Amino acid sequence: MVVKAVRKVPWFTYFPDNYRWSFITSMGLMRVAGGGADTSEIFEVCRNLDKDVGNDEHWYEEWKRMGDRIRAMGVAAQRRGKNLTAAGHFCRSSTYHQMADRFRFPKDNASQGVYRKSIDSFKRYVRLNDRPRTEIVDIPYEGGKSLPGYFVHAENTRKSRPPVVVLYSGFDGTKESPMVISAGALARRGMSVVVVDSPGVGEAIRFRKIYLRHDYEVAGSAILDWLEKRGDVNAKRAGIMASSLGGYYAPRTASMERRFKACLAHGAIWDYHAIWKRRIEAAFRIQLPSPGNHLAWSFNVKTAEEGLAKLEGFRLDGVVQRMKCPFLLVHGEDDQQIPLADAKSLYRAAGSKDKTLRVYKGTDGGSQHCHMDYITPVVGYMADWMAEKLGA
Repeated sequence: MVVKAVRKVPWFTYFPDNYRWSFITSMGLMRVAGGGADTSEIFEVCRNLDKDVGNDEHWYEEWKRMGDRIRAMGVAAQRRGKNLTAAGHFCRSSTYHQMADRFRFPKDNASQGVYRKSIDSFKRYVRLNDRPRTEIVDIPYEGGKSLPGYFVHAENTRKSRPPVVVLYSGFDGTKESPMVISAGALARRGMSVVVVDSPGVGEAIRFRKIYLRHDYEVAGSAILDWLEKRGDVNAKRAGIMASSLGGYYAPRTASMERRFKACLAHGAIWDYHAIWKRRIEAAFRIQLPSPGNHLAWSFNVKTAEEGLAKLEGFRLDGVVQRMKCPFLLVHGEDDQQIPLADAKSLYRAAGSKDKTLRVYKGTDGGSQHCHMDYITPVVGYMADWMAEKLGA
């Protein structure tokens, strides 16, 4: 079923009548500045899809084809010993393979295969690239399981133990996206960064069966415990930052885990149960960034209704009143997924004395969900704020 856009919008949409496709295309464009995509490669794929809008199988095929092509360029460059060139190709191919899989359900062998390829490419990028210096890590979690992540070392600092930021993606994101978009900006400002596929996200759910949960502070506490054992960061100056549904993850975690000294929500979530209740009642005929069955998959249940029941705990009222650390909430004025009213409710309820709500209107930074229509000035603002609050 093709869900047409609700209304005309002032931001760039490659597929004006398909919000999902336009949103994910813009998410790909967000990675261009960090070397995670190339505009010409993205538009080549989009041109091949122009006459078949809404066919998710065709979407998968075209993005996979581009991912395979760029990955082959990376392999060839690595064989020639051109490691930096290879790293760039592997970074972009990872993006395209993840875009290919975005709408594919069920997560069958083809889906898992292309996703594994995306992770392998990104790990090659990490190993071959010169900066920022990055480690591939596994962080002890529950039941003998671990959370996969990347540890990015701080730059431009003389501190032997700089502050550190825990960085998450969102509901249907991956750790590779914030690695390309925002981790480098934080690292250049003197903070180390640990970027993690948290419960219900990326590798954690796909290959480790770590499903979505409301008590996200469990993951945050596990990561802090791990950071405290490292001798190269100051875990007493730790912040948490997350995007999209991360606007629930980060405030929930910082409210319940007082060791975090700063919290940044890149996009607000106030009552995620209410958001999905409206979507289900509308039979998914409203604008969604991902297929409706992603909800059930995230919780390892069979139906959207069962998933909705699991979302009962995904409300921040009664939780964020406990937050004490500095809090920054950034939101787009015209966010078509999460209304601005939810951002205002979250801001008013937060217990922090030092709290800021920054609303972007389109000319100063993106007005859409997670500012995907104009991200660059927003990333700079967020990184500057975090550096100031953590004393980087």
